[in-house]
Amino acid sequence: MLRITLTLCPPGVQPWVVTIRLSWRRLPDKVWARLRDFHDLSAFPNVVQKADKVGDARGTQIGARRVLNDAFHETLVALDDDARVLRYSIDDGPEAVARDKVQGYIGEVRVFSVTATDEAFVLWTSTWGASSGGVAEFCDPIYRALLGDLQATFA
Repeated sequence: MLRITLTLCPPGVQPWVVTIRLSWRRLPDKVWARLRDFHDLSAFPNVVQKADKVGDARGTQIGARRVLNDAFHETLVALDDDARVLRYSIDDGPEAVARDKVQGYIGEVRVFSVTATDEAFVLWTSTWGASSGGVAEFCDPIYRALLGDLQATFA
């Protein structure tokens, strides 16, 4: 089941938050294994057509950098296998996520086990500080498409 919730704080209240949830009958460890490598975006074939590794850091190493679709410049800032959480920054990108339009953008992907049947629950949250506006509206369709790909990967 794909459930997407967009949650925004009122204007003038920081940080802004976008929350997206996805749950289905898959073992959380299997889902986490597909998401934990920052350089492996094979779970998103319809959204990420190109992923360039920047530098020598492995995809599970803090500081790993990548450029997605020649547009989104991102850095891995946290990876915790025990908690099944990955955090990354968007350092530059198109439109509303360009470095001169948004500051402090952090994406977080968490995989939870939520039931006795050990179903996976994916929570993808984004926060940011100051912006010129339009970040949530710009990112929402991208995250919806990413989670649609992820759901298809595990169908």
